[in-house]
Amino acid sequence: MTLNIHYANRELEGEHLELTDKTAIYWFGPNVTLRGCTLVTNISARWLHLVSGTLSDCTIQAKSELKTLPWASMKVKGCRFKGRFTGNDFGFREDVDERWRAGGIEDCDFSEAVLNGCRFFNCDMRTIQLPRWPCFTFLDARRHATELARRVWPGSFDSVIRTVCDPPTGTSASAWHAPTISKKSGTTVDELRAVLETAPGLFM
Repeated sequence: MTLNIHYANRELEGEHLELTDKTAIYWFGPNVTLRGCTLVTNISARWLHLVSGTLSDCTIQAKSELKTLPWASMKVKGCRFKGRFTGNDFGFREDVDERWRAGGIEDCDFSEAVLNGCRFFNCDMRTIQLPRWPCFTFLDARRHATELARRVWPGSFDSVIRTVCDPPTGTSASAWHAPTISKKSGTTVDELRAVLETAPGLFM
C-alpha cells in the first residue's frame, strides 16, 4: 500500500525532513513554505511532487541521484543544494502550463552539487553559485550558438551542443558533468575540456 505524505497549506521553520520512505509519495504544496529547513531525499523523483510553495534558506541534499525533477512551481531562494541532480529544471517557465509560472530561483548555491543535464530558466545567473569543473555550464548558449557550432567537438558531443544551442524559451543556462557526458558521447574528459576551454559563454 502506497502512503501519501502531504506538506500543504502550512509553514515550517528549522525542520529536518527525511524523504526516504520508498513506499511513500511526498507532496509539497499547495501553499507550503519551508524556511531554514533541511530536506534530505533518498527516493526517485517520481515519488516527489512539487505542487506549489516557497523554499527559503533551506538545504536540499540528494543522498541518491535525483533525476528529472521540475522545480518550476516552487519559489526557491537562498537555498543550498548538495548531491547529484540529473535532468532537473530550476526556475519558472512560461512555455508549459500555468502551474509552472508560479515559481522561480535566486541566490542559490549549487557549488557542492553535481549537475548533469540540468537547466535554469528565467533567472539571473549572477545570483546562482554554480559547481566548478568537472561540472561546466553554458550561459545564454543561444547567443553563442554560431561560435559553439563552429568548433569541432569530440565524439558525439556535437549532438549535445545542438540541444544546448536551441533550448526552450526562457532558458538561462544548462549545466553538465564532464565524466558523465563524456562517457555518453564516446570521448574523454581531457578531449572535451580542451574544446570547452576555447568556447564562449562557459563557466567551469
